[in-house]
Amino acid sequence: MLEIKNISKTFNRGTIDEKVIFNDFNLSVPRGEFVCIIGSNGSGKTTILNLISGDIKADSGQIIINGKNIVKQKNYQRAKYLSRVFQNPSMGTCSSMTILENLSIADNKGKSFGLSWGLNHKRKKYYKEQLELLGMGLENRLDTLAGSLSGGQRQALSMIMTTLSKPDLLLLDEHTAALDPKSSDTVMMLTDKIVHEKNITTIMVTHNLRHAVEHGTRTVMMHNGEAIMDVSGAEKDNKTINDYLTVFNEISIECGN
Repeated sequence: MLEIKNISKTFNRGTIDEKVIFNDFNLSVPRGEFVCIIGSNGSGKTTILNLISGDIKADSGQIIINGKNIVKQKNYQRAKYLSRVFQNPSMGTCSSMTILENLSIADNKGKSFGLSWGLNHKRKKYYKEQLELLGMGLENRLDTLAGSLSGGQRQALSMIMTTLSKPDLLLLDEHTAALDPKSSDTVMMLTDKIVHEKNITTIMVTHNLRHAVEHGTRTVMMHNGEAIMDVSGAEKDNKTINDYLTVFNEISIECGN
């Protein structure tokens, strides 16, 4: 489904701050897989998402989705089949608009523009059914402004919005990092439920090792632009937080920390 082939990326090339992030990096993600990417700061985790989404350009290499190389496409062109949830809950929703208005806009993603009403009241029943998946009572608050919701509620709403059109690929950029522990766990459980029920290919970047252990079908650990661990299936199921911490500690020693 997703093929990252021989991707190279260097920031601040030719300056004292030059930083090579990737040098001929490769990653393959089959359809329906839920990949958790972990690693230390500067390992390339978020850069992977930015390269896939088109927010930054690769120096060389290919990014192939459904057999098509999209590396030259602009980010707005990729947004037709990619969805992303960011760390900041306020980035996924418009605070001055109601829940219904936010959902209506998200529902029109990828569709051609025309002279029609922005709000689709005929879809209210469907929106309520989707919100019921959250178990937060938001299905009874369609006229509530998104800005009045808690961080966890807004992030959960963002999950519904980004998956209404069932994207080919869902990118989760530390989407629970800004939440309190309870809200973080709630959003992760909802993420699992939505991704599983809609069978959406997903890449999640996280610093939370417990989430990497408990969720997803595959875990990739990054270091210096390379995948130093890539586990799935029974091998992933048998991994513990201590297993990942052991590797992190080895990396820290090598780096002189």
